[in-house]
Amino acid sequence: MHQVTTEIEQGYRAIFVVIVFDTGNGRTFCDNARLLDVDIAEVGLVVLSHRHHDHCNGTSHFIEINGKAKIYMRACEDQNYYFQAFGIRTSVGMDKAILERNSHRIEFIKNTTEIAPNIYIVTQIDKKYPQPLGNQYLYTQSKTGFERDKFNHELILVIKEKDGLVVFTGCAHSGVLNMVETVVNLFPEQKIKAVVGGFHLVGLPVFNSIDGSKQGIEVIGQVLAEYPIDKFYIGHYTGMKAYAILKQVLSDRLEHIPTGRSVYL
Repeated sequence: MHQVTTEIEQGYRAIFVVIVFDTGNGRTFCDNARLLDVDIAEVGLVVLSHRHHDHCNGTSHFIEINGKAKIYMRACEDQNYYFQAFGIRTSVGMDKAILERNSHRIEFIKNTTEIAPNIYIVTQIDKKYPQPLGNQYLYTQSKTGFERDKFNHELILVIKEKDGLVVFTGCAHSGVLNMVETVVNLFPEQKIKAVVGGFHLVGLPVFNSIDGSKQGIEVIGQVLAEYPIDKFYIGHYTGMKAYAILKQVLSDRLEHIPTGRSVYL
């Protein structure tokens, strides 16, 4: 879960909106919010990055506490989501009961949309660069059959502030380079001051392996370094091995954000 507080100007006054980006797999994010003095009942918006349980299932606990905030997801075909490796298949999709019971609270976004002043959900993600190799273990099942997940359920959250854009990636199954390239193309006159979230550079989590090779991750770092972006704050599903490789390339432009850390941008 990322909790974001941003300022929205309305006429001659400014108000602050608290946004929750992803809700984790259960109640833990609510407990963490309380420890950080974040009142879940006062959250104004929820954005869910993609339909995996570790990013969405905490939404049911959020709804128990907060009775007003709209919840935003990318519109997509009804599918089931799986992890499959070594002959073992396990569900990684969100609890569909959350969608069924709370349809009045959830808004599905098909096209890139400004959901509130200077707050954007981006759905059409460029495919200039390869997706993470770790996606090879992730599948969908729908009426058309069982196939590799194309991640047409993933989105990017972009917040436009006075001094630049802040980009939130979730897991970046679509590839962090593709996400950055997408935002650069959508907002050509705007500077990106920070990218926050996971880069999905873990191969198999159970083995704590990196996605691909050391050289491949170095290339990702080198391409990111070419963008005029001030800071990269990375965590979930990046992996500390990949972080160490990227740190050598991006130096002080890269920081790790463990659970509980507050960052002021």
